[in-house]
Amino acid sequence: MIPKGKAAAKLKIQVLAGGISHERDISLKSGRRVADALTEFGATVVIREPDSNLLANISADKPDVIWPVLHGASGEDGALRDILTLTGIPFVGATGDSARLAWDKPTAKALVAREAIQTPASVTLPKDAFKELDVDSILAAVTANLSMPVVVKPARSGSAHGVTVVEDAKQLSRALVDAYVYCDVVIIEKYVAGTELAITVINLGAGEIALPPVEIEPVDGRFGFNERYTAGETNYFVPARLPQQVLKRASDMAIKAHEVLGLRHLSRIDVIVDEHGVPWFLEANVVPGLTEVSLVPQAIHAAGNSLGEVYYSLVETAYRSR
Repeated sequence: MIPKGKAAAKLKIQVLAGGISHERDISLKSGRRVADALTEFGATVVIREPDSNLLANISADKPDVIWPVLHGASGEDGALRDILTLTGIPFVGATGDSARLAWDKPTAKALVAREAIQTPASVTLPKDAFKELDVDSILAAVTANLSMPVVVKPARSGSAHGVTVVEDAKQLSRALVDAYVYCDVVIIEKYVAGTELAITVINLGAGEIALPPVEIEPVDGRFGFNERYTAGETNYFVPARLPQQVLKRASDMAIKAHEVLGLRHLSRIDVIVDEHGVPWFLEANVVPGLTEVSLVPQAIHAAGNSLGEVYYSLVETAYRSR
């Protein structure tokens, strides 16, 4: 159980949602769900877009705490968080520096690997590399070293945009083109077969804890954008259908990754557990989805709590850390 939130006090919360990334619609849905949960819990909430009036709106609203629910670069690359820091108003979630580390997948993988956290072998390829080097020789080297299948994904993106599982080396070029649409740097990662878990790490002021891991089982075997946000496309099991000692190992790894990356308050760590019960770090989500079909709300409910009490406790934690 998560510590129960106090009865909503007098804190005023400004929720930032929307933005201009490919994930704008998801951000708006997440922001609305957060605002609704907080309002139902008795809090005072206003929703704003992070547009040219951002600072003016903050000045006019005079919030006690800001909750940026912005998916994609506009909310996760650290820039907005640096601006919020300048206002002196506490906000929920990672600092700008930590967000930058987690948002960049190759950097996040390198940092957790230094701390003996297992993460699949990978190669990072900037788009510009193909201007100077031979494409065929690069792809041949990748295939020889990683072997098929591999996962191709943008180095900085979310919601599975531009992600392809490549089983045939002939498909690699097409997958790279798709990924470069979303980012000029792409990561090619060795595919690890197993059970995919989403582990929410949360800190309500008494240290990091992991909520019950959510097992992800896409109906058609692929957990892409549509499968994430369309009801019925994916089966979820919470807690996951794995032995308790395996779930404990995966949860401990998620907490460690959260701490290594310097994250705070809330994150979602994506993990794959292989056939031997070994958890592998895939990526960290600084602003996980909070829509009606997202993974974090499922974990909160499985822990026996309401969204309102947990979200308000996060707000209080941010406020106390000012």
